[in-house]
Amino acid sequence: MKKIKLAAALLGLSVFSGLSFADVPLQSNEEVQGSWKLEYTKKSVTATETIKREDTWTFKDGKVTITHIPREGTFYDQSPVTYEIEGGKLKIAMLGRPDKFDVFALQEKTDKSMTLKGKFGDVYHFIKN
Repeated sequence: MKKIKLAAALLGLSVFSGLSFADVPLQSNEEVQGSWKLEYTKKSVTATETIKREDTWTFKDGKVTITHIPREGTFYDQSPVTYEIEGGKLKIAMLGRPDKFDVFALQEKTDKSMTLKGKFGDVYHFIKN
């Protein structure tokens, strides 16, 4: 009997904890407009280990430019690529492959921060520049 109660309690907790990570649908390009500094990434919503980042993503006029990307002790800037909001998700064209997209779901957004989840579950946390 104790095992059944424990299983029911764990099931109930898993249902409620899943709700806290629900995607928030984006409505328009204006919601992401501006310059966002990528503060850190992590492998999943529940992961505790974060990877410090220094990139800046600038969304303007249907294009996103990623600058100050660290690589082998130096930094580089990526050429602008198109982005759009489709089905409540942010779709960013892959550099050199305009018919392929990285897709991100909005997890949380305030005036000063934004958290996106990639299609493979990785998390990107930004602060507004």
